[in-house]
Amino acid sequence: MALRREPTARQMRLAVELRRLREAAGLNARQAAALLGVSPAQITHIESALAGVSEKRLRSLASHYVCTDAEFVDALVSMATDRTRGWWTDYRGVLPAPFLDLAELEHHASYLREVQFLFIPGPLQTEDYARAIFAYRVPELPQEELELRVRHRMQRKVILESTPYEAVIHEAALRINVSDRAAARAQLAHLVELSEADNTTVRIIPFALDGFAGAASAMVYAGGAVQKLDTVVRDAPHGTALIDSEAQLGAFRTLFRKVEGASLDPKGSRDLIHGLTKEL
Repeated sequence: MALRREPTARQMRLAVELRRLREAAGLNARQAAALLGVSPAQITHIESALAGVSEKRLRSLASHYVCTDAEFVDALVSMATDRTRGWWTDYRGVLPAPFLDLAELEHHASYLREVQFLFIPGPLQTEDYARAIFAYRVPELPQEELELRVRHRMQRKVILESTPYEAVIHEAALRINVSDRAAARAQLAHLVELSEADNTTVRIIPFALDGFAGAASAMVYAGGAVQKLDTVVRDAPHGTALIDSEAQLGAFRTLFRKVEGASLDPKGSRDLIHGLTKEL
């Protein structure tokens, strides 16, 4: 079987989890290969996401690694055997891989929590708001790529139809006019409309809050099929960072609870947004 040239983030996560299981069992790649009856190169390819793994082989590896968490193993099997061709695959080769990886992560998430301080979260943006964001990029994007990015961002809204989504947004993001006043009013009205949907919760952190020092807490927290497979997405100087170590995930869960606790309740948040709309 030909090796993958560009594994997705989801395929890489499966590979990382299999390597972690092997290392926890105290085995090296050669020993794991002998137990499975394959070459060491095949284990290396599986653990680098250059090759897939069948359900039978995955369950055999889990057994050899003495992994007794059946729910976790089932989740790994689902990742290994999933053949979903989601809407985001239409953008392969025309948009950077992180765009596709984020959309795939959102699609498979059991829930999503987002914290933003300077911008409205992507799934809650209007088309005009998103276009203004992408148009400000340096160097400037060709018009065709700009429109592709806007269309991709608008398609991400599909997660709001079925996935529990909670956004905590600082008032600063509501007050920054990334375009003109008309676009700002439309964005705030859209935010209120979405906040009233069954699956979506919007909470605002007001400027008036005393003792808030969490402005570096921006994140997307995506719940996995099991807690071990949760993922945090953060912007980093070199691009998008996907965080999945158990210790870091625990820290980000605590951080989200602190930021959420500093926000207004959903009704108070809508009232604040309505008030800002009247100022425009």
